[in-house]
Amino acid sequence: MTTPKNTQGLPEFHIVIPARYASQRFPKKLMADLGGKPVLQWVYELSLKAGAQTVTVATDHEIIYQAASEFGASVIMTRDDHENGTERLAEVAAKMGWKDNEVIVNVQGDEPFLPIELIHSSVMALSRDNEAEMATVACVIDDVADLFNPNVVKVVCDEMQRALYFSRAPMPWDRDGFAGIDSKEGYLPVDFPALRHIGLYVYRASLLSKYADLPMSPLERWEKLEQLRFLHQGIKVQVALADSLPMHGVDTPEDLEKLRHQLSLLDG
Repeated sequence: MTTPKNTQGLPEFHIVIPARYASQRFPKKLMADLGGKPVLQWVYELSLKAGAQTVTVATDHEIIYQAASEFGASVIMTRDDHENGTERLAEVAAKMGWKDNEVIVNVQGDEPFLPIELIHSSVMALSRDNEAEMATVACVIDDVADLFNPNVVKVVCDEMQRALYFSRAPMPWDRDGFAGIDSKEGYLPVDFPALRHIGLYVYRASLLSKYADLPMSPLERWEKLEQLRFLHQGIKVQVALADSLPMHGVDTPEDLEKLRHQLSLLDG
């Protein structure tokens, strides 16, 4: 399905929703019911509102293909051996024949309440930096427990708001202030420049076309963060800043129950 062109002064862009069926932590989660419709349908419908040129669901399984088709989505079947969503996007970009300068947004299929503003801000961040080949989003960390949590990915940036490094480790490190700190207690220094990475990615099609030829970097292998592959190759990544952390996606059955509860409060 092609959506009307956006009228907000944004550059043209495409949205691809990678929709893997066999999630390791929560199998079939994209088909789980949330307020009367599948999680994936929520993501597709919010993506339509973003003003993209096209919105495409990219899946590796017939069940998702059929379900997405039934709620009116444009769906493309991809290989089932992709290591991550970026590889799936690269296949879609090649099949769609998108030109090198076209912009593709990777919207995760398990983020039913992703703010549209984050899509727009990341697209704008990429468009303002002609040397950057991709963009992502981050927000300020204000909880010391999050800084020390390895499941919270941190990013540090240069003065042009380009990513210097992503890590599961706490960074930056306050040499004096963190001496003997308990990772679950205490407070961060005032105006401490710690940023939490939010997993929304925007790419130029030219980057996706060469992604498969980029070898996995040692840093990516240790940290288990695919974006480090790009930094290792010297690829510039713009980081847009969000005002706050968006509502959590669906990684586990517990996450789904929390979202169901929040929806019930809104309906009530």
